[in-house]
Formats: sequence, structure tokens, C-alpha cells
Amino acid sequence: MTTRKDSFLDRLVQKRALARWARAARLADRLSLLALRPLRDDAQRLRREVDRVLHVADARLTQPIIGKDAIPRPTGTDWAWRPELWRGPVSPAGVAAAQNRTMLGHEVSLFHDCKVNEVTLRQIRNRRATDLAPFGLRLEVFRFDGSFLSVVVDLPPDAVQGLRQSHVIRLDCRAETERPLEMFARLNVQHGPNTEQVVRQLPLNHEDIRVEFDLAYSRIHEKRVEKAWVDLIFEGPQMNQVVLRDLTFSRRLRAEI
Repeated sequence: MTTRKDSFLDRLVQKRALARWARAARLADRLSLLALRPLRDDAQRLRREVDRVLHVADARLTQPIIGKDAIPRPTGTDWAWRPELWRGPVSPAGVAAAQNRTMLGHEVSLFHDCKVNEVTLRQIRNRRATDLAPFGLRLEVFRFDGSFLSVVVDLPPDAVQGLRQSHVIRLDCRAETERPLEMFARLNVQHGPNTEQVVRQLPLNHEDIRVEFDLAYSRIHEKRVEKAWVDLIFEGPQMNQVVLRDLTFSRRLRAEI
């Protein structure tokens, strides 16, 4: 950290370092190979550190600010959540030719049965004034010879703590597609040896999407609920790009009549 006392020295050192590298850039095409190799090694080490600073600085200075967690909350919400991939940087940030069960971070996985794998996943930085989430997810599919493709989001333990059949779970999503396709969301609730599933089709005719899973019509055993996850299922995804700018979940008790 620069202080008032040493800021002049820091600027002087930085000025000399920039002058050194500017001179090295001018002379690089005339240096001997013996002199060029150690210079390249120094430049690569410096670039790694500079790239680290730029990565963190860009993430912190770009809007929306990382850590801001504005989530749509309907009246009566007792739980709301945005997965980590849409909140902050994850590792790895991207995977090309992503294999079945590839994970980005700790909560998001890709499932497919492709033999010819031309599927790419990447976390991207949202930069639009209308974006609430700092990050998004870009899914690119070229040739696709499988029968299914889905992105699975594992819900945290809080999502199922005290879960009852009188609960409604809501999914809010901001999505963009390069070409029209069908997309479904399937809520899975594991209770004991059984898994209850509720499926909803996502209306992709506008950017802001909202669907609700009403557990009144499910057969969950409230005292045996263990965990839950949501499959985002893409039908006919070949030669397409899908960007999920935001993804949030909330839970509320259904109004009793």
C-alpha cells in the first residue's frame, strides 16, 4: 500500500521500471538469443503479476459491484439466494470442450452425453447498467450429438431447512439466446430414498424470466427432506449461445385461502 511518505519513491521506481521495459521493447528484435531468453522470462513473470492486479482491479471497479446482492424478494419471502457463480469470481472461470459433470465453482455443474464434445462454459463479467448480478454464465454449443444438456445448480442447505408443501420456490433469471430454443427448469427435492421433481418451461420470449414451483402438488416427506437442486435443461442447443446474466431463487409460504 502506498503512503504519503513513500509515494514519491514509489513513483520514481515505477517510472524507471517503465522506462526499462520500454527500452527492452525497442531493442527486443535486435538482441541476441542468449540475451533475449532471460528478458522473456522476466517479462513473463512480470506479466503474471500485472494480470493478477488487472483481474482484481477490473472485477472490483466494474459495475455492478462485487458483493452487491440485490435479489428480487416477493412479499413473505423467508429465504433468497444467488449462486456464487453470479456473485463473484469462481475457479475455473471457463472450460472448453467441457466434459460431463464439469464444475464451475462449487455449485454449478454441466451434464451431457455428447460423444463429440463442442460445448464451452465460461463465467463472464456483467457490465450493463441494468444488471443486478456482477457475473453471468455463457454457454456455447457448436456441434451437438447428445440426447441431453443441462446446467445443474445445487441449492444450499438453507433452501430446504424447514421446507414444507405449503412453500412456493421461485426462480428469477435473465437470459439471452443467439437463436430460439426451448429451456426448462426442473426442481429436484430429495426426501429419504425418493426424489420429487417439478418441471417448468422458461418463457424465453423476453429477457426477464420468472417461474414458480408450487410444492402443494408434490409428495415430499417434509421431515425427511435432505437436499435440493435445479436442472436448467436446454432442448436443441446446437449452434447456439446462451447467456444467463442472472439467476436467483427465493422461497415463500403460499397464501392460504
